[in-house]
Amino acid sequence: MRAMVIERYGENPMSLVEMPTPEIGENEVLAEIHAASINPIDFKIRDGKVKLLVKYQMPLILGNDFAGVIVQVGAKVTRFKVGDEIYARPRKSKIGTFAKYIAIHEDDIALKPKNLSFEEAASIPLVGLTTYQALTDILQLQKGQKILIQAGAGGVGTFAIQLAKLMGANVATTASEAGANLVKSLGADEIINYKIEKFEEILKNYDAVFDTLGGEILEKSFEVIKSGGKIVSVSGLPNARFGKEYGSGFFKTMLFFAASHKLTALEKKHNAQYTFLFMKPSGEQLRIITNFIETGKINPVIDRVFPFENAQKAMEYAESGRAKGKIILKIK
Repeated sequence: MRAMVIERYGENPMSLVEMPTPEIGENEVLAEIHAASINPIDFKIRDGKVKLLVKYQMPLILGNDFAGVIVQVGAKVTRFKVGDEIYARPRKSKIGTFAKYIAIHEDDIALKPKNLSFEEAASIPLVGLTTYQALTDILQLQKGQKILIQAGAGGVGTFAIQLAKLMGANVATTASEAGANLVKSLGADEIINYKIEKFEEILKNYDAVFDTLGGEILEKSFEVIKSGGKIVSVSGLPNARFGKEYGSGFFKTMLFFAASHKLTALEKKHNAQYTFLFMKPSGEQLRIITNFIETGKINPVIDRVFPFENAQKAMEYAESGRAKGKIILKIK
């Protein structure tokens, strides 16, 4: 099968090569991939930035979510059949959606929303699950609460604004002038133009922050939350609490403790709770998201669709930070 791979860690371009079609286990299906999306985790994996969390063998097929059709089912698969149109985020040990086929556990998949194309559906799994787990499982966002969603015009941000509004929250977000109309159309109540305004000086007494940027932006986010508030980040540093919950072992947990000492200090200073989110695949949660989509409560936002052969150009465009919404690879 055709696949986009990297041969080693680092900022190296992907290569289009022939790889063996994966074999499936008894609880897995083989899916023919019609479309996949590009996500920041793809750059992080490529650059070796998640080696402490997950180790991969080379050559490695990148790609972390997709939409496609089941062409084979394992002996113990009970919920799906050949011909089902599905979408999913595979578990971290089984990534590789920049390819013609993928073997994936049935627990990780859901039927594709009936009202979406394969390209539209491929834009959803990773950002949808990330946002759902951030807002419901960690932040436990309640109606009437105030949340700041960083980078509202990005792939995660466009989904997060819609879900937060669906949950009844008051939403502030950061965006450039070019992205302001988009985030407003998605329901953002307050828009901070990050190029000329400082969100940490404008927003106060927020219940929660959903950070997608990390670094100084994450640190400044502590300034906007009230005492007892919560911050969840997908781009910050893992802390010791994450290490223990993830089962990283003593040595790695101590590394996380040392690396995140500044965030721990900010937690104490602001009486806040900081959580690093390393999203988990879940077909069950995807089915909840499917209902939101099929009832018109949440809509995909796509910036551009690239042909599979131009996957490297798509990655470069994604890294430029100019995209509004998701970037899709059309594989079939």
